[in-house]
Amino acid sequence: MTASGARGRVLICAGSDSGGGAGIQADIKSVTALGGYAATAVTALTAQNTLGVQDVMGVPPAFIRLQIRMVLEDIGADAIKTGMLADVATIGAVCDALAEYGAGIPLVADPVMVAKGGHRLLAADAVATLAERLLPMAALITPNLPEAEALVGFPVTDVPAMHRAAEALLRMGVRAVLVKGGHLEGEVLTDVLATEAGSEIFESPRIASTSTHGTGCTLASAIACGLAQGMALRDAVARARAYVRAAMRAAPGLGQGHGPLGHGITFDPSRLETMP
Repeated sequence: MTASGARGRVLICAGSDSGGGAGIQADIKSVTALGGYAATAVTALTAQNTLGVQDVMGVPPAFIRLQIRMVLEDIGADAIKTGMLADVATIGAVCDALAEYGAGIPLVADPVMVAKGGHRLLAADAVATLAERLLPMAALITPNLPEAEALVGFPVTDVPAMHRAAEALLRMGVRAVLVKGGHLEGEVLTDVLATEAGSEIFESPRIASTSTHGTGCTLASAIACGLAQGMALRDAVARARAYVRAAMRAAPGLGQGHGPLGHGITFDPSRLETMP
């Protein structure tokens, strides 16, 4: 809580995207567009564009931890969002720092594993560490279908399987999960939100667009911003989904591959129920 009483401080622990469409850059843009304040702890540097990731350079774990400490000891946070945590050491540094300096702050964990172009962003031997250490700390995790499959160990290829994956993740100690169905085919995009109280399906017409780079980062950060602003989880998810759709429609059409969203769109939450 700031001196003025305003809420919406989000600490983002994620990798940098040199192309500006995903990662820390998308996170900052999303939180800012929704009226929040974004602070960061950069976990990795990537050299990438809309065609894919060329290379990744990690940030020393001690420096990641120091970034988190500096933000939380001074500015503070009303919510935390994690994205790309490339290896076991990075996951450990983030979890240790959040446990020491960010206890009680709601965490939205996006279990980033593979870039849209196919480049692996999480070491194979780090998946178990992610599941054991980070996910139980989270108020919400937001896996896409390949990430959900890696976490639960069985195929997730349709909506019933999405429900089964969500239930399995809850049994693993996750408090809430949003299984994203963007990888399924069809004209309707379905996401499944599950908590111990039950599950809810979110459906919307699929937008035909190649401007899809960073949709997962954008969604998770937008949800974190909603939680930081005091919204209930369900409402934060609904607003975030509407914002992502609006940003896709406002995409600037940059690059030769999967282009970035139009994060800077003026978003009116009062139009939430009528957004296409």
